[in-house]
Amino acid sequence: MKKVFATIALTGLMAFGFQNVYAQDGELTVEQQDSARVADSLQAAADQEAQRLEAEKLAQEQAEAEAQDEGAPKKEEASSVDLQQTLKEQFIDGGVVFMSIVLIALILGLALCVERIIYLNMATTNTKKLVEEVEAALASGGVEAAKEVCRNTRGPVASIFYQGLDRSTEGVEQAEKAVIAYGGVQMGLLEKGLPWISLFIALAPMLGFMGTVIGMIQAFGSIVESGSIVIEEVALGIKVALLTTVFGLIVAIILQIFYNYIVSKIDSLVNSMEDASISLIDVLVKHNAKNNG
Repeated sequence: MKKVFATIALTGLMAFGFQNVYAQDGELTVEQQDSARVADSLQAAADQEAQRLEAEKLAQEQAEAEAQDEGAPKKEEASSVDLQQTLKEQFIDGGVVFMSIVLIALILGLALCVERIIYLNMATTNTKKLVEEVEAALASGGVEAAKEVCRNTRGPVASIFYQGLDRSTEGVEQAEKAVIAYGGVQMGLLEKGLPWISLFIALAPMLGFMGTVIGMIQAFGSIVESGSIVIEEVALGIKVALLTTVFGLIVAIILQIFYNYIVSKIDSLVNSMEDASISLIDVLVKHNAKNNG
């Protein structure tokens, strides 16, 4: 490459010299003209070579950038596969019996949590809008129209309203008693399944601890039988025993998060039910006062 650039520089100087001579003498000889043509050809070839090298450099940089972009997702995918493989291996090392029981506790607990979350989300109602619709129906069509509105609305609040409206003909006090009684029934339906979730939350770490204790007993039992202590074997046995505790705690943590969310959702619904029940009694009092007046 240095020779090429040296040649180019030499030919450039020669061409410049020939041009000066031509300017001084007024005309060029045939040999000088040929030398000028050669210099021009060499200059053009040098320019083409420089352009080619620049294009190759840009193409190489672009290829390296694309390779880096493609490599990032592959690294993330590889790390995800490695994590799954590690969890699988640790699960198998922890012992099939106790680890399977802990896994069953996780599956059943998650199934109950998902069922409760779906039920509670479907039970959520816009209580303010429902009270306004019931009040408008009472004013326009009476109790039957208001009951029809409650029948067409899903959720525990609408069911409580229906029971209160059904007893409203017997007086406001009877309607209030019906609302309170049926509110307790709906609260029990909202809390359905929570004791089982609590059981799995407590059961998972206890199963893990029990698996750890049994594993430790087996490890020390093998030491007694062999009559010698091999550090590697003892450490391996303790590691395997502790894996059940780790997975049991993980299951308990996961279920505890879902449990707290469900409890907070139930508390919110209960508060909405109580506020809506008070609003319904007020509406019935106004309606009866208007009819009696």
